Amino acid sequence: MSNRKLIRTTLAEVKGKERPVVQPRERSNGSVHRGPSGDGGRGEGGREPSHRPQQRPAPQVRKRTPPPMETNAELFYYKKQIDSHTPMVIVLQDGEEIEGTIEWYDRGALKVNRLEAPNLLLLKRNIKYMFKAEERVAEAEA
Repeated sequence: MSNRKLIRTTLAEVKGKERPVVQPRERSNGSVHRGPSGDGGRGEGGREPSHRPQQRPAPQVRKRTPPPMETNAELFYYKKQIDSHTPMVIVLQDGEEIEGTIEWYDRGALKVNRLEAPNLLLLKRNIKYMFKAEERVAEAEA
């Protein structure tokens, strides 16, 4: 006679509302014991049983979404400078400085209005850096 664990049914199972779910248990040798019989969940003779208890599917693990390619900080900065008509100094890759206000921007270009010179359309790839014109005046006075 083998040593078997007694399984008590619940009231819901008796009424037919719920089917019994047998959870896999670990054996002392590390293999998984799947049913009340000692044959790993198979019926007599090593065949698969015709009735298997339903197991709940594993919970879905959602992958983290990668961060966006752009933070849009550059766009917010341009918008702020356009709205306030801030005089800017734009330094190009070759060292030339252009002073004016930003009127318009695009993915690859800026339109700069200058007071005593024609307006320019600058490609962003040619811009080294930019700063507010008032910062240059403050440095000159200090």
